[in-house]
Amino acid sequence: MSGTILHSTRDPNAIARMVLGYVIAAACLAWVFHGIRGETLLAQMKSIRWGFVVVAVAFDVLSYGCQGLRWRLLLRPAGYLSTARATQAIYAGLFTNEIVPFRAGELVRAYLVSRWLGITLLSVVPSMAIERLFDGIWLAVGIAFTAIFVHLPESLLRAADIFGGVVLVATALFVYLVFRKERTGGGESSRERIWRPLRFPASLVERLARGIRDIGTSRFFYLSLVSSSLILMCQILSFWLVMRAYGLHLPLSVGAAAFLIVHLGTALPNTPSNVGTYQFFTVLALTLFGTDKTTATGFSVAVFVILTVPLWIIGLGALARTGMRLKDIRSEIGTLISPKEKGAQPPSPGGCR
Repeated sequence: MSGTILHSTRDPNAIARMVLGYVIAAACLAWVFHGIRGETLLAQMKSIRWGFVVVAVAFDVLSYGCQGLRWRLLLRPAGYLSTARATQAIYAGLFTNEIVPFRAGELVRAYLVSRWLGITLLSVVPSMAIERLFDGIWLAVGIAFTAIFVHLPESLLRAADIFGGVVLVATALFVYLVFRKERTGGGESSRERIWRPLRFPASLVERLARGIRDIGTSRFFYLSLVSSSLILMCQILSFWLVMRAYGLHLPLSVGAAAFLIVHLGTALPNTPSNVGTYQFFTVLALTLFGTDKTTATGFSVAVFVILTVPLWIIGLGALARTGMRLKDIRSEIGTLISPKEKGAQPPSPGGCR
């Protein structure tokens, strides 16, 4: 399936970003596999212990179930959505991310939920923004906690400090949006005072801020924050269990540190499935903790396949159950966000199973 499914092939900027992403991925893979002893790698692959793999996959699936629960709680001010349906949308989006670059699946899952709830696409965005904030908070906490037990490289600590600063600023902005006093009165007259080209962007920002404020004052907010910690813990356990399956007898603290390095390194959108960068940061993380490069490379391939194939299968099933194709979803998203349809409501949810 074409990697441009949710991007215009006529957009030179999109094409340039895509080409750059693939060049970076190729460079990362070239470094990962340079000087690797193939016979050693194959021997290690054959000795994988599949009992650990089964438990690892179970924890990985559970992490997405926790994410579905969190999203359901964050969406409560906008409407009721079951955990199963929220998880279905997440898996459909994840499957899209596996075949389309630059995390286009985020648009897909937002569209599906807006369709099921009968709300605008914009109304879903605040919940997703807060998801990213929660992820950032718990990632920063995880790095700080891991640094107590594991000696981390200075370069990683500096990157973590920068990341922590960004999270702190984002948290401060969130608190401001939640507790600021909303202006009353004025209505149309106050909008008339805004320069005409800025009226629509200003209206969008205000609607997003209102959505964030509704979530921040919801009684489900703190429960969703706590559930975010379960997502990270399940993902760390899943990663570490694959390490055990591969024969890497490293403590859980080192497994957590390695996972957090990979998670931080692949945070920015890149190629589908983060191919290349995922392997690069996995090898980098393990070699920092004394694992030889051949073993680290073999593990980077094994953990990628073990945790990605189930996601493909479940994600494809989740997307198929919507009764829609990615081409259809792309077309409807384009209609919803096109200048002529900015105020349009999503289609009736009755068309989805």
